[in-house]
Amino acid sequence: MRLPNKVTPYVNSVIARFPDILGALAEKDMSPKELYEITTSGKKEMGDFLSALDCLYALGKIEIVEDGGLLRYVD
Repeated sequence: MRLPNKVTPYVNSVIARFPDILGALAEKDMSPKELYEITTSGKKEMGDFLSALDCLYALGKIEIVEDGGLLRYVD
């Protein structure tokens, strides 16, 4: 997981992915694949996306809907 520090600028960190992910999930629940396609322009790594999801889940900002395996934004 890349966090911002002296070597890694904010724009290259995992935390910079949070607004895009939360903004997309605020509109509707979606699968991880659909969310990845919407929020990634192809320049970011899958590992960074998964780390961002892990962090958001640990912070209680997203949850997994058991019925369909969808991700949901938690208010």
